[in-house]
Amino acid sequence: MALYLVQHGKSLPKELDPERGLSPEGISEVRRIAEVAAGYGVRPASVRHSGKTRARQTAEIFAEALLPGGAVEPMAGIDPLDDVAAVAKQLKTEDNLMMVGHLPFMERLAGFLITGVAERVVFKFQNGGIVCLDRQPESAWWFIKWTLMPHIG
Repeated sequence: MALYLVQHGKSLPKELDPERGLSPEGISEVRRIAEVAAGYGVRPASVRHSGKTRARQTAEIFAEALLPGGAVEPMAGIDPLDDVAAVAKQLKTEDNLMMVGHLPFMERLAGFLITGVAERVVFKFQNGGIVCLDRQPESAWWFIKWTLMPHIG
């Protein structure tokens, strides 16, 4: 199973957009990362998002590039301060799932899956980037298989 964790793309400030939709820069960066991921053959079985506008828009861009015609659906329990242990229990090993959400949730979920401790940061996410996790065979532990980020510096 591949689990693709994505922090939503850069969003507009609340003063300009109360819904905090993606900024033009955010749209551009997410499209670029989605195109690169498609070129590498990344194919999630489904794309889920938190339900917030910026996460939904990010998920739609990724789905368009990686899952043409596939459904993009909201997923409960992945808002910024939600319980990562509850979501971890729901993950099925046979799915290739892309989850688009927010900080600190995404960093906490990665830390929890890899070390068992949500507070342990194992990777610093970037807006619009992908962290691909995979599971050790016959083990409860996950590892970072690869990452694709908008900025390497």
